[in-house]
This record gives sequence, C-alpha cells and structure tokens, in this order.
Amino acid sequence: MRTSRRFFLTGASALAAAVVAGHASAQDVVGDILKSSTRGNWDDQFDARGNNTNKVASTLPIFSQQTVAFTEQAVAQYQNIVSQGGWEQVPATKKLQLGDDDPDVVPLRKRLMISGDLPQSAGISTAFDSYVDSAVKRFQLRHGLPADGAMGKYTYAAMNVSAQVRLGQLQTNLQRLKEKAGTLGSRYVLVDIPGAQVEAVENDRVVLRHTAIVGKIDRQTPIVNSKINEIIVNPYWNAPVSIVRKDIIPLMRKDPNYLKESHIRLFAPDGSEVDPMNVDWSTDDAAKYRFRQDPGSNNAMASVKINFPSPDGVYMHDTPQQSLFGKLMRFDSSGCVRVQNVRDLVTWILRDTPGWDRQHFEAAIKTGENTPIQVVNPVPVHFLYLSAWSTAPGVVQFRDDIYALDGASELQISSAQ
Repeated sequence: MRTSRRFFLTGASALAAAVVAGHASAQDVVGDILKSSTRGNWDDQFDARGNNTNKVASTLPIFSQQTVAFTEQAVAQYQNIVSQGGWEQVPATKKLQLGDDDPDVVPLRKRLMISGDLPQSAGISTAFDSYVDSAVKRFQLRHGLPADGAMGKYTYAAMNVSAQVRLGQLQTNLQRLKEKAGTLGSRYVLVDIPGAQVEAVENDRVVLRHTAIVGKIDRQTPIVNSKINEIIVNPYWNAPVSIVRKDIIPLMRKDPNYLKESHIRLFAPDGSEVDPMNVDWSTDDAAKYRFRQDPGSNNAMASVKINFPSPDGVYMHDTPQQSLFGKLMRFDSSGCVRVQNVRDLVTWILRDTPGWDRQHFEAAIKTGENTPIQVVNPVPVHFLYLSAWSTAPGVVQFRDDIYALDGASELQISSAQ
C-alpha cells in the first residue's frame, strides 16, 4: 500500500521520518527501523535531543474543526500502520525503566517507533536509555497516564491494544467529533467523560484545563448539553435517592451515628425535621425522607456547586477528598463531576457577573453561609464522550473506554485489570 505525500508531510510520526518524496511505503520504514544500527548506549549521546516529535500538550479544544482535521490524519496514519501488519505485543513481564538493560527493550523500541513516539534515529538496542524514557513518557501522556517513564501494568495494557482496534476507536470517535465540533459556542465548559477532564474554552482556545472525577461504571455520568446559570457558595447537599439506598442506609445500619457525625439532617415530605433515632433503618423506608447535609468542611460538595438544568439532576462541584484527583482512574462519583481547582473555573464563569470577582468569591466561602449566585450570561456546558482524537500532526490521544461505548472490550483498560 503506497502512502501519499500529503500524509507524510502532515504527520510527525516515526513512519513519516523516513519517507523520501512520498515513494516509500510503511513497510520500507519499518524495515529500516528493524535494520537500524544500535544506538543509545550509556556512553553514546545520553540525552533525548533526538526526539523532535510534536509535543502532546495543546491549547487546541478537543471539539474543534482543527481537531477533526488532525483526527482524519490520524485515521490515515493508523490505516497505513494496520495495512503493514500493525505492531507486535510488548512482553509485559517486567517493570522496565530508565537505566535497565534488557532484551525486552528491543520490542519496546520497535513499538514506540511505529507509533511515532521514538525517533528512528534512536536505533535498536537493549538499553532503556534517555531516548526510550522520553518516548515512554510521550506515549503515557498521549494515553492519559502518569508520565513517569516506567513500564507498569496500565502502560503495558495501553501499549498492547492492537493497531486495528486503535484504528476502529479513532474512526468511532471521529464521527462523534464531526457531530459536535464547531457547534459548542465561542465560550463554553467541556467535560470529556473518558478523559476525566474539564476544558474552559474561549475563542477556539483552552484557557483552563482541570482534572475531574466522573461517574463509576454502574453510576455513569450522562451526556449533557446545558447552560451554567447558578453558582452556589457553601452549598447544602441533598443526597439523591440512589445514594440514600446504596450508601447511606447501609452505613446507618453499621453506625447509627453516621448522619450526626456527617452533619446530615432528615426532613419529612412536609418539611419537618426527623430524628434519625426514630427511623427503622432495617428497611428502605428512610428513602422517603430528604437527606440534607449542612455547608461546611465535611460537605460532599465542599466550597461550591456549579448548577445547570439537567434531566438527570447532575452538576459540577468541589470536593473535600482532594486526594482522589491524584488517582490514575478517576471514575469514582455517582454521576456528578468533581473538579480540581474548581475556584479558578468558577471565577472564569462569574467573569461577567458584577460583584463576584475572585476576592469577593473567596470572602463568601470564608463566611460559611449558603449563598446562591445567578450567573450573568450563562455559560454553555457540555458533558461529552470522546476517547480518541488528535490535536496536532502525529499526536494521537487515546483514553480508556470506561463505559464500553467504543465496541471493543480491549479498550476498557482500567475495568478489565
């Protein structure tokens, strides 16, 4: 299969690096890689200056027309890789890292070259040198993994998804991109569910990017297209019936003081407060009451809640469990979205709302009082599902298909481990 000049000139992949005037095939390139002289020993250019591939980080919004074009290029790139046999599995038996010298580094190098993370000039050797370290980190960044350069369970799992499956993932997500790109507005908030991240976008540029916690597999975050119309400082938290049944009632059976210690009060349908000691917790009767948690440091939403109309009743919010943002797999909520550094996002949302600059917002938090704020110029918010895209030539992003919407079980990396 011959590849076009346009493909190689627009892609910054390892395959592109060796193409001459558009007349070399991917098979020629792979062959050159395999025959390349040994490079990268400890006494031979111990640095990663040879890695001139495009950077993974980008301010280009995920749902932009440019992303569509780059993703179409990525589809062509992966079609070419697949037509030439894809890549071989990398033995996942050792935690390889910088400084190791091991035969398994050879297939690792070949794999990284084919996907464009390692320059062909790095050569083939058994040394896990700085070239390989840099390439592994780039691969990890492209797959939403911690870029520590170490070959662990999740890095191996992502690396050993076949090229054919990755091509299918790109094709599936390209259709999702085409449906929404360019339709979200000039200023909006995007939650990418598989990526567990939030983008604040303005004039075709990401101005803020936040790590997020999204819904568990059995409590999925829904697709949402709405407008942020209210910010609540020091919110009350009203527990959904699903959480009351699945979590709170079982906790009360184990510890009758749970509600009191968590500052959660019970209210009957008529609005009167109910003593938890008068409720039969051996049944599900308590689900008929309203469970309301007072504002405070233990509140499930911590300092702030971001509201918008939603048929599923979901919202975005702060959390007292900041350590969760450091987890590799951030699918831990009951459907709502927790946002790291949420005060930066709220300040951006309230930019056009008089009297609510960062200083006043922080002062309101310190009062501990429940304070609703109506947002002037409500900001569009979109919860969307995208697990593969590209934001630059040769920079292809993949994420765990956590809710199994892409049609291949191999893509549910975290849930399958």
